[in-house]
Amino acid sequence: MKKIPLMPKATAIWLIENTTLSFEQIANFVGLHKLEIQAIADGEVSIGILARNPIENGELSLDEITKCEKNEKKELQMLKTNVPKPKTKTKGAKYTPLSKRADKPNGISWILKNLPDLPDSKICKLIGTTKGTIKSIRERSHWNSQNIRSQNPFELGFCTKEELEELFKKYGQKLDT
Repeated sequence: MKKIPLMPKATAIWLIENTTLSFEQIANFVGLHKLEIQAIADGEVSIGILARNPIENGELSLDEITKCEKNEKKELQMLKTNVPKPKTKTKGAKYTPLSKRADKPNGISWILKNLPDLPDSKICKLIGTTKGTIKSIRERSHWNSQNIRSQNPFELGFCTKEELEELFKKYGQKLDT
């Protein structure tokens, strides 16, 4: 996936106002359509957006802009930064729709069967359940234990395949879904 500036339209406005780059070059850099860049230049779109300097924000260098101004075929290249990308994992309990809540015991059963060494706290975090529910499923004292069928929690939508594979690497055998 191509990296684009943090604020594409504001960056495009600055490049239009302060450089002699072609609309095509600006469009390729900011990830907008060439016609949208032209509309911004004509003042039809993005009125009121403040320009954002990509040089000051570490997205472009002056040398790169100068090279691209001399050669219309050359594309602007984003500067590489050593700032790590933030993880998009959310904290706290995750919401499970009512229609999927009945499937949680099936996912828990599958995990208990395939990853017997996995701590209850990890199961709670992965599926979004309580230790009491896990204990009742393990001891077959759950109120609906006769109807519980082991199903992969990834296929039920309770976790990602990567999360499940990571647990298998750490606590169990090869994942076969």
